[in-house]
Amino acid sequence: MSDDFDDAGENADGGGEGHSGGEGDRESADEVLRELFDVIEDRKANLPEGSYTTSLFTHEKGVNAVLEKVGEEATEVILAAKDGEDAELAAESADLVYHLLVTLSMADVDVDDLLDELARRR
Repeated sequence: MSDDFDDAGENADGGGEGHSGGEGDRESADEVLRELFDVIEDRKANLPEGSYTTSLFTHEKGVNAVLEKVGEEATEVILAAKDGEDAELAAESADLVYHLLVTLSMADVDVDDLLDELARRR
């Protein structure tokens, strides 16, 4: 998977650049997850042509296509962690979280349900 989740040369939110603020300016994880999930939901509703996310929602394999990606990305996370490749581990973890969010969307589970469950477990 590329560094971008959707559309060549753009981040999933349609912008050409990622968050560029310093540590003190970093958005909270739940804000980032909600924004990404909103983009995924928009892609699901509008199915824009050329969108990687759209291709997951319209794949002939259905949900199995994204579930295969979840498995693939999980394996890549494991390998990056085993090999001590920190930058690769962060990138592959982002891919895994993205595909997990697509899976939640396909199942009509809201990201707030995930965040609530994580909060309950802390």
